[in-house]
Amino acid sequence: MVDISRRNIVAGSAVLAAAASCMPAYGFAPPINKPAAGFYRYKVGEIEVTVVNDGVSRMPLTDDFVSNVPKDRVNAALDALFMEKDFYAGPYNPIVVNNGKQLALIDTGTGELGFKGSNGLNGRLMLGLAAAGIDPATIDVVIASHYHGDHINGILKADNTLAFPNAEILVPEPEHKFWMDDGEMSRTTNPRVEAGFRNARRVLTPEVLKRLRTYQTGKEVIAGVTALSSPGHTPGHHSHIISSGNKTVFAQADVTHAPFLFARNPGWHIALDVDPVMAEATRRKIYDMLAADRMTVQGFHYPFPAVAHIEKTSNGYREVMVQWSPVL
Repeated sequence: MVDISRRNIVAGSAVLAAAASCMPAYGFAPPINKPAAGFYRYKVGEIEVTVVNDGVSRMPLTDDFVSNVPKDRVNAALDALFMEKDFYAGPYNPIVVNNGKQLALIDTGTGELGFKGSNGLNGRLMLGLAAAGIDPATIDVVIASHYHGDHINGILKADNTLAFPNAEILVPEPEHKFWMDDGEMSRTTNPRVEAGFRNARRVLTPEVLKRLRTYQTGKEVIAGVTALSSPGHTPGHHSHIISSGNKTVFAQADVTHAPFLFARNPGWHIALDVDPVMAEATRRKIYDMLAADRMTVQGFHYPFPAVAHIEKTSNGYREVMVQWSPVL
């Protein structure tokens, strides 16, 4: 009978280390200390989708981060997932859609300022695009799902010039109306929303506004990509349905954040939602549809490469990540 125990494993490791020290050294490779840029490519019918990882945020888990659930319960959920307590790690995953006629980027990540401010933890979109062989100058269209900074800050470089110099900027009409409304800004009492107003107006420079056009829900933004209103996270928040032939993917933006918390617990109200009650109603409606229709979901805040199926459970929903494929 083989005796497997932690003590035997540690002892065995020590023996192997001692043996290795007696072996001749034929060469030494120093640690690279640099992670790989992340991209993943798949097909939706004739449409090519490239998921480009923009990194991750690390946010302290404050008492009100989930406003209607005690912090210790959120920490218990993180601990059950072998994740660090007291921090929320939220991935960022913009996508590039190639419909054969246009190259469209849906959401932009945190941009060069995010890269500098986080020491490379996020703001990694440009590194991922380069690894994927996509020149930012070839992006025809930037499509925003909503106006939060992790979705629009990458429109600009750190010097406030355009990151995608040849792109038209397409934004949801009700979202643009809300964040550009001085009356709405003056009435807000939520510090996070107030910061959102300031940031949206910072990003939407005169040069950006010259290229900006609004889109309507239910309409094709570009061929093969249809906008769907999914409000609550922000008033004009939109998701996008990517369709070609008999294949469909639902690019959900922030209908949920990290699914291992907010899809499995759809009633949890994250502090980042402008209207958490509406956000929950939207989340349940859309996730019921995703589960019933067995529709693939592309989640901006899902673990990279952020492609999954949704299964309904007794308490909520469970994400089933799509198996990585090395071929299209």
